[in-house]
Amino acid sequence: MRTMKYIYLITAIWCGAALTSSAQQIPRDSIYHFTLQDCINYAYQHQDSVVNANLDVKSADYKVKEITGQGLPQINGQANFQDYLKTPVVIFGTQKFSIYQKYTENFGLNLNQLLFDGTYLVGLKASKTYKELSQRNYTRSKIQVNVNVTKAYYQVLVSGEQIRLLDANMKQLKQQVDETIAENKQGLVEKIDVDRITFQYNNLITNRENTVRMLSLNAELLKFQMGMPIKDSVVLKDDLQSVHLDTALSALPNDTGFYHNRIEYNLLETNVRLNELQVKQKKAALLPTLSFTASGADVFQTNTFSQIYNTAYPSSYVGLTLNVPIFSSGIKSNQIKEAKISLLEAQNNLFNLQNALDLQVSKARISYINGIRSLNNQRQNQALAQEVLRVARIKYQQGVGSSIEVTQAETDLVNADNQYIQGLYDALISKVDLDQAYGNIK
Repeated sequence: MRTMKYIYLITAIWCGAALTSSAQQIPRDSIYHFTLQDCINYAYQHQDSVVNANLDVKSADYKVKEITGQGLPQINGQANFQDYLKTPVVIFGTQKFSIYQKYTENFGLNLNQLLFDGTYLVGLKASKTYKELSQRNYTRSKIQVNVNVTKAYYQVLVSGEQIRLLDANMKQLKQQVDETIAENKQGLVEKIDVDRITFQYNNLITNRENTVRMLSLNAELLKFQMGMPIKDSVVLKDDLQSVHLDTALSALPNDTGFYHNRIEYNLLETNVRLNELQVKQKKAALLPTLSFTASGADVFQTNTFSQIYNTAYPSSYVGLTLNVPIFSSGIKSNQIKEAKISLLEAQNNLFNLQNALDLQVSKARISYINGIRSLNNQRQNQALAQEVLRVARIKYQQGVGSSIEVTQAETDLVNADNQYIQGLYDALISKVDLDQAYGNIK
């Protein structure tokens, strides 16, 4: 019994230590205090699309080295062993004899060096252009992530501003609710006035609760766009005052060559160059190719296996191989024509993209102008609604106004706040879209 108790005690201690060690290894949720730029930088390191695009750049670098290596010396070793179960014979007149040994083994090295191949030279240029394409794809991924993170960051800021306005309205309305209830107890106002303002206050509470839940969802969306685990927390260090929306509309850029700054245009330009190189490569296939070869080997032959390495018979040679295309039944000429058609299509796509980008900039400019003017108008309406509410409350307190007038003013202020929040979000998003349209986001 003592032995069993001792075993139980040791087991309990071991299990407790194991649980403690396991608990220490469980990572705690991380909390980050990030500016907008911090969020963008984090996304560059963790967002899957950017990470994979960066891996494509590394893969393209290896591809360039692979193609470059095709024009460098290629050395291969070989070994061969043969055991003739029946050695071949040579018939000479009426005599039959064999010139082969039963056991044959050889070891050799082969060297091949490409001296001239037009397709290789063009392919080498194409591989470098392909690497450039992967780098621009990487840049495009970073730009898109930048845009997505920025919009998500602004959405969280706007939700926070909406909660701030709701809190201010609730504070004012709660004071009015308490005053109305007190006045009702004194017989100064009717019960319907209490019910009316309480109903409005309850709606504000519900609206705030909904906005808080949306704020939590928007924060999770931000973390998703950043590639951050949802269980982690991010605290925003920037505020809406740090976002400059007061740019004079007359100062908006009007650069007709802006599309050269757009990564989409750069990508199609690179694609056109690749198609041009494809045409050159197909034409280069009509040129001769020249290569150098060299080989050296040691051959061992014997009829007795134990003596196979007693005598070596070395051999070696060097040579040139010239391959001249003469007739391919139209295969290569048709390949050239196909490559030219692909080039024309790429050039057409580039031209069409320029028109599309012009249209996108026009749309972004109009949206931004409308967004800024609408936001300014909503700010004025918000101030007017606050003033109307202030006057309505004074009139009601002095007995020259009705509770209905105050309630309507409260409703108008809530609507003005909601329209201001929507206008603020639209203006922020239109600013991001305008920057992207002009290629200002790198």
